[in-house]
Amino acid sequence: MIKTDIIIIGSGPCGLFAVFEAGLLKMKCHLIDSLPIPGGQCSEIYPKKPIYDIPAYPEVLAEDLVENLMQQIKPFKPGFTLGERAEYLEKNGDDFIVITNKGTKHKAPVVVIAGGLGCFEPRKPLIDNISDFEGKGIEYIIKDPDLYHGKEIIISGGGDSALDWAIYFAKKAKTVTLVHRRSSFRGHLDSVESINELAKKGKINLITDSEVCQLEGDGELREVMIKNKNNENLSIKTDFWFPLFGLVPKLGPIKDWGLNLEKNAISVNTFDYSTNIEGVYAIGDVNTYPGKLKLILCGFHEGALMAQSAFKRVFPNQKSSFKYTTVLGGIKGF
Repeated sequence: MIKTDIIIIGSGPCGLFAVFEAGLLKMKCHLIDSLPIPGGQCSEIYPKKPIYDIPAYPEVLAEDLVENLMQQIKPFKPGFTLGERAEYLEKNGDDFIVITNKGTKHKAPVVVIAGGLGCFEPRKPLIDNISDFEGKGIEYIIKDPDLYHGKEIIISGGGDSALDWAIYFAKKAKTVTLVHRRSSFRGHLDSVESINELAKKGKINLITDSEVCQLEGDGELREVMIKNKNNENLSIKTDFWFPLFGLVPKLGPIKDWGLNLEKNAISVNTFDYSTNIEGVYAIGDVNTYPGKLKLILCGFHEGALMAQSAFKRVFPNQKSSFKYTTVLGGIKGF
């Protein structure tokens, strides 16, 4: 059982900044996220995408924003349960128990749902027997790249995730084949140039205007069939296939927790962004209220007000005293 003051479901920018606001009030946080790394969409879907509406940053890459947030909350030593989905919410006296799909239990008097648009599920290709090889040669998220060193791998996709992993494995895997259904890529220009250069050098087998259409194996994936736009087929033996077509956001198990929902979002009180369940809050894109704007900036504001309210529940016998961090001479020593 992991015990803390605040359980934060979702480790995107809003969830991470909530750690900072809670830390200023000496509350400990533990974050749960179905993705293998912190940062939410900013890390998993568009790490190289520039963001223009963060105060004091005329432009900042999504991955750099996440890195800065991680540095900002480092003094407060938050805990993380990554690669696991928050599945169940149970009441236990004055506390809540949050249990993940892998059975990890977390206990705290406050739960903050900062899940963005929800938990992310992989976008799966429409191949009849694909489920037969999931976890047996097919992986939608690469959690431990060391497992695939020296292996024959195939990557499908045309975005940043597919390109970045193909570049990485060009130096680590036995063979790398990158398959994309179009001739052009939507990933970052630098990555596209690197892919083309690696293909010229024979370090990546680049197959465009094609897609994987058939899978073969004996309990483990052994071979994939690739079809091009002219309906010509190519068979390639492989150890692993990574279909990296992005992630689809879904509210997931949270929708069954008894929260008031409106159009797949959680209704909150704008006084402190509390839900209809006392002790449970929702901040960021996952919530809704009149005038709601789905901006990271708004989620930061919501996290600040949430923390002030959460303090009263975590420390019911203490009086909170709002102070500016400049008065305290910085974060060190909090």
